[in-house]
Amino acid sequence: MPALRRIVDRFWPPEWLYTTYVSQLRGQLDTDRLPQHVAVLADGNRRWARLNAPGKPLAVGYQAGADKLVEFVEWCDEAGIAVVTLWVLSTDNLDRADAEELKPLLRVIQELVSTLAATRRWPVQAVGALDLLPPECSATLMEHAQSTEGLSGMHVNVAVSYGGRHEMRDAVRSLLASRADQGATLEDVANTVEVEEIAEHLYTKGQPDPDLIIRTSGEQRLSGFLMWQSAHSEFYFCEALWPDFRKVDFMRALRDYSQRERRFGH
Repeated sequence: MPALRRIVDRFWPPEWLYTTYVSQLRGQLDTDRLPQHVAVLADGNRRWARLNAPGKPLAVGYQAGADKLVEFVEWCDEAGIAVVTLWVLSTDNLDRADAEELKPLLRVIQELVSTLAATRRWPVQAVGALDLLPPECSATLMEHAQSTEGLSGMHVNVAVSYGGRHEMRDAVRSLLASRADQGATLEDVANTVEVEEIAEHLYTKGQPDPDLIIRTSGEQRLSGFLMWQSAHSEFYFCEALWPDFRKVDFMRALRDYSQRERRFGH
């Protein structure tokens, strides 16, 4: 039955009906209640490859996922989203993967960042513990990101070698180093540090926290994604594997978000 459902989902609805439905969903959106920052855990690329390209390298799934991420960025831009964050590689995945498996994935990620930067439409930022990546890879990512500095438009974060615990560790280290440069003692920092000051040392400093976090492939957990920033985020979980995530799924996520009453922890 799952295989039959995947076939039906692939060919139904027909293009004209699908386009009409997407337009209807767009018309139902309250533009005053859309998220300012959307983040996505693009999960399911490996499973998609095993199901749709059996016998072929997993890189087929990585590339299909990257192609969908480019589409997703376009959808966010069309919807007027100000910031989008794409999680493409976690520190946990980086630790578990062997070198031969990691090479094609890192190559796809570099090509993804290059493609996004080459549009010259959005400032692109690589966020994560880039020092854990091979030096040539981190240098390439930084080069592409720096080429977009000064551009206006939607801000695109690509979370590479990202882990929430690593981000908090790096934020604390950065904060302590900054205060030490100002002559503060460890005791001074311990007695005076505030929440806002910690936030200024996160990878996403200066950006609004994510209003909506989307995760695909049926998994319903954050896995450490934006642990600090997601304190008041709304979550939307979708069964589709990431390469199968459609514009209509995105529109449904936005519609669902716009109909919620946000309480911000109250």
